[in-house]
Amino acid sequence: MLRRDLLKGAALAAAIPAAPGLLARPALAAGGGVLKFVPQADVTVTDPVLTTAYITRHHAMMLWDQLYGLDAELQPQPQMVEGHTVGNDGKLWTFRLREGLRFHDGEPVRGRDCIASIKRWAARDTLGQALMARVEEMASPEDRVFTIRLSRPYGLMLDTLAKLGPPALVIMPERLANTDPFKPISEMIGSGPFRWKADERIVGARVVYERNPDYVPRPGRAEHAAGPKQVNFDRVEWLVMPDPGTAVAALGNGEVDWWENPPNDLLPVLKRNRNVVTDRIVEQGGLGSGIFNHLHPPFNDVRVRQAVLMASSQTDFMTAAAGTDPSMMRAGVGIFTPETPMATDAGLERLAEPRNLERARQMLKQSSYNGEKVVLMAASDNPILNALGEVGRDLLVKLGMEVDYVLADWGTVVQRRASKALPSQGGWNMFHTTWNGVDMLNPMVEQVLRANGDKAFFGWPDIPRIETLRAAWLDAPDQATQKKIAADLQLAALDEVPYLPTGQYFYDSAWRSNLQDIVRGTYLFWNAKRV
Repeated sequence: MLRRDLLKGAALAAAIPAAPGLLARPALAAGGGVLKFVPQADVTVTDPVLTTAYITRHHAMMLWDQLYGLDAELQPQPQMVEGHTVGNDGKLWTFRLREGLRFHDGEPVRGRDCIASIKRWAARDTLGQALMARVEEMASPEDRVFTIRLSRPYGLMLDTLAKLGPPALVIMPERLANTDPFKPISEMIGSGPFRWKADERIVGARVVYERNPDYVPRPGRAEHAAGPKQVNFDRVEWLVMPDPGTAVAALGNGEVDWWENPPNDLLPVLKRNRNVVTDRIVEQGGLGSGIFNHLHPPFNDVRVRQAVLMASSQTDFMTAAAGTDPSMMRAGVGIFTPETPMATDAGLERLAEPRNLERARQMLKQSSYNGEKVVLMAASDNPILNALGEVGRDLLVKLGMEVDYVLADWGTVVQRRASKALPSQGGWNMFHTTWNGVDMLNPMVEQVLRANGDKAFFGWPDIPRIETLRAAWLDAPDQATQKKIAADLQLAALDEVPYLPTGQYFYDSAWRSNLQDIVRGTYLFWNAKRV
């Protein structure tokens, strides 16, 4: 059953006024001090380095700050940094922090906090790994200054320090940043515009943040992750509502202010309410991906992955995720965000419809697949991921695979995907996820294209051909050369199939009409105000 079928009941429920007491707190009048937000899922991983889950990235941007922030043109702008200088033919970078930066525990932000945070984050991020491969030394000669000395120039320095992720590069106190990057930090202490309310946390139901009164916004204009982070609410409450019918009724009645990503099927219901606005926050949409575990059979055999690619239909995946409106989806999509500089047509004929299921079955028979169960995980509480999982299960079954379909909330999927255990012992074989288009722009920001074994994204592909091309792209002298390498990378990815590209979809957010000045680009909570 696809998502549009599952939501018929929710759509009917949405037309019925919510009963009083739907939420623990009553609706707020205009000008209230609390912003109530319905997130895509609960925050089960609170350490921003440990996961690429977008809900954790949203959480990270509440509590921590960044050295540089991406503006509306995706260009890095100083954020915590006052300014920088570059010397020694591009091999010595010196950064000075703004005055008055303090962590939530009252300690000042120092250069050594920045160095420790960069090192910990870099152990888990593709751009971070590229930077550290060139670093000879990082030092903090004085509290508000840190330096990065390189073995050779690195043209993506500011893009790296502005990495919005996931995982985002955020600055923690040194004592926390010294934590093993594969183990969670012990405290939620940052220097960002909000503070964590651990005493009000209800797992699976509520997350609470309060305004940081000591945060000093930088001057300028707020756009995307750059500019002043001016907070206009005393509190922000995230209220987890897995049932779309409950969420649409709560928003319609004013019991919540903002719903992150309502299913496209429910947008007509929301548009009929004159007190609700629907609009697009992420202009580049989302790209779907089926993640294979390369450590264990059957997907450690490239022939099995090729068979799945040959049989898969991006139209089926994206119709399930986005609905039947063709303007909300795109099939025939490669590994980079369409209509961006690195997007290419190379090899896309392999994704053309209709799919050759019979040939794919023959390829599977010629592979090492021996009838073993495939543990396919799917998120039960995220309509889009749930829909992708259903199509993925149908695809594998049609191919002739035995599927163990494991439904769990997204937080549980996020935790389980980190396991390298055998699928029969708590591990997994495959799951589906999506990425904001801004995180699929090129080979160095695209997490699922990393193919360097233990340092790669979950699934841990080890494909030297792809890594060689990624390194060549990073060292390319100009964009024309980068575009050629990007085409070669797409051909390599369609040969080696590190993951399954499942197309592009678009989605809107929804909020009460008295909520204004929401920052676009990603889901951020500064600048917004109630009027």
